[in-house]
Formats: sequence, structure tokens, C-alpha cells
Amino acid sequence: MTSATAHDTVTIEDVVITVVMARVTDFFGFFVYAIASALVFPTIFFPHLDQVTGTLWSFALFSLAFLARPIASLAGRSLQQKIGRTGKVTLALMLLGTSTVAIGLMPGYDEIGIMAPVLLGVFRVIQGLGLGGAWDGITLQLKAAAPKHREGMYGMIPQLGGPVGFCVAAALFFVLTGFLTEEEFFTYGWRFAFFAVMAVNVVSLFARLRLLQTTLGDDVDISFRSAPIADLVRAEWRTILLSALLPLASYALFHMVTVFPISYAVLFTEQPVSQILVLQMIGGTLAICAVILSGVLADRMSKRAVLLLSALLIVVVCFTIVTLNTAPSVYILLGFVALGLSYGQSSSIVPNRFRPEFRYSGSAMATNLSWILGAAFAPLLGLLLASTFGLWAAALYLLSGVVMTVLALSLLQRGMTRKGEAKAD
Repeated sequence: MTSATAHDTVTIEDVVITVVMARVTDFFGFFVYAIASALVFPTIFFPHLDQVTGTLWSFALFSLAFLARPIASLAGRSLQQKIGRTGKVTLALMLLGTSTVAIGLMPGYDEIGIMAPVLLGVFRVIQGLGLGGAWDGITLQLKAAAPKHREGMYGMIPQLGGPVGFCVAAALFFVLTGFLTEEEFFTYGWRFAFFAVMAVNVVSLFARLRLLQTTLGDDVDISFRSAPIADLVRAEWRTILLSALLPLASYALFHMVTVFPISYAVLFTEQPVSQILVLQMIGGTLAICAVILSGVLADRMSKRAVLLLSALLIVVVCFTIVTLNTAPSVYILLGFVALGLSYGQSSSIVPNRFRPEFRYSGSAMATNLSWILGAAFAPLLGLLLASTFGLWAAALYLLSGVVMTVLALSLLQRGMTRKGEAKAD
């Protein structure tokens, strides 16, 4: 890289487009695997088990990627010092793409026996290493460049990737399950979804690399500095822990309205999967609108107020979970609205809690912990509780995330007030 290239500048519009593109493709791949965990993997990789047990094992493998992400983030710190941030992101996305295609090419349990789920677990771990290593700090660059009093709107932009990526993945499975016979779908149809992930990731990679080689100005460069891990933990351990708990309600709901309703419908109701997917695509559209609304409300009130409002709405969602048996639209549509409102500001409120020199590394560590605590085991625990005790138990699990989010908000605000650093967000 020449010095001229290293100091090229880009417009805020370039950053916005690249951030949205990167996050949509990331979440598209994320949800392709997630939906396949409910619809495909129990049949392909666990046919020797009953349906409920097979799905629980499928969700257990799903969680492995989240557990691998912190390992990749730590390894990526030293790797970035040797090959740079662009080299690290390129290598990480190559790992992610290769493992994704490998899953799409895998034989099932009927062909290679127990090695099938074992290899699925291995490739899922590699996916997690790719996802963790691909942390690029672009969202911090966008947040740092946000105009004053517009931090909420700019902070919600990366979060659009979640509901948009889900809608695309759900639409793809809707088409595959609707236009193929059951035999065709389980034989080869589901594999196309994983090949599509690889194709869109290649496009996203080039956009991300271009942006990583440029800057919006020297004033935001501090956002990309990795802090020594020992210094980070010593100085910011409390902030890391509380920041990891902040999005718990949102991240738990993330899977409880996307993956969980699909598995529940397949296992315990007569409702066709196509109906659930259509409802979820409508819900995803509502979530996109709610994410945008969260930005408007955050700028008019505060990010903290938006998270408290969304936490209250998630409590209401918990009471509607029983409608999955007879009228799933109630829970799914309301759940997606609550998801959009909470998820829209769940990440943007975190970075400002860290001192500038720890912002990049602290945000990465807190984010990885959040996904583990709030999202990694949500489908597994939700289904396990619902199948063992009933839907009310799954609602209590979701409610526990709300309690942790409100508690973390309170403790963080109290700590900043004592330091005289209370902020509007």
C-alpha cells in the first residue's frame, strides 16, 4: 500500500453504503445457517435421533461459532500487527467463506455416519473464527463521523444489516421450500443457500477493503487502535462486563423471533413453514422501520431511553409467546417491532462507555461477550425450556434478558454519574 493510498479520504456516504453492505451480507450468512439449523440439519445430520433431540443438537452446534469469536478476536490482535487490518479481514473472510461452502458440500449422516455432525461442528467453529477475525471497526468510524445530535441515526445504520439480512435469508428459504419438493430440498436445494452466501461475501469483501485502506480523517484514527489486553482488562473490566450485559434483551430476542418460531412450528404445530417465513419477512420489514425509528427517538430523547422503552415492549412480547400455538402472527410481528427498536441502539450505546484509547478493543470484547451471553444459546435454551415445561418457560428466559439489560443500564449510568461523566445517551 502506498502512502498516498493510505491517506486517501472517503465521504460519509461511502462509509454508510459499505457498512450497510457489509452488515447485510454478514447477517445473510448468519441467518442462512440459523434457519438451516431449524429446518435442515436435524434431518440431514441427526436423522438417528427424534426430531426434538436432533434440533437441540443442531442448535448446540449453532452456538459453537459464538464461542469461537473471542478466540479469533484475540488472535486477530497479534495477526493485525503483522499483516495489517486489511490482511486480517481478508484472511478472516476467506476462512468464513471456505467453511460456509464446505457446509453446503457436506454429505449427511446417512453417508458418513457420526462424522457428519462432527465435521459440521468443525466447520461451524471455523465460521466463528472468521466472524471474530473480521471485526474491522468500520462502525466506530461511522459513529465518530456522525454530526452532533445525529449520533442515534448514524448509530442505527449498521444495525439495519440484521433485519435486512434476515429478510433475504428467509425469502431464499421460502423460495427453496416452496418451489422444490421435500426430497429435492433436502437432497440439494438447501445447499444453494450456502453457495449464495459465498457469492455475496466476495462482493462485500472488496467494498470493505477499499474502505479500510482509507480514512475519514485523522481525528477518528484513535478508534482503530488496539489496546494491550492486560491494560484493557485492568482499566475497563467493569465497563466491559456491563456493556456486554446491555444488549442481552435484544440479543436474546434476536433468535427468539427468528429461529425459535420456525423450530417450534415444525416440531409442535401443524402450521406450514411457508406461513411462518412469510410472517417473519413481514416482521423483518417492520423491524427495519423500528430500527430507523430508534435512531429518531435516540436523537430526540436518548439511547438509554430507547433501550428502556424497548425493554418494556419486550416484556409485553413475553406475554404473547403463547400465541405461537394458534395465532403466531401476534408474537412474531410484535416481537420484530420490539427487536428493531432495541437492536437499533444496542451497539451504538456501548463505545462511548470506554475511554478513547480503549474504545476499539473494548467494544470488540464487549460485543463478543454479548453475543455469547445473549444470543449463542437462545435457540437451544428456548426450545429446551418450551419442549420440557411449555412456552411460559421460554418467556421467562426472554424476560431474564430484560432484567439484565435494565440492571446494566442502571449500573453504568450510576457509575458515570459518580465520575461526573454522565452523558445524554
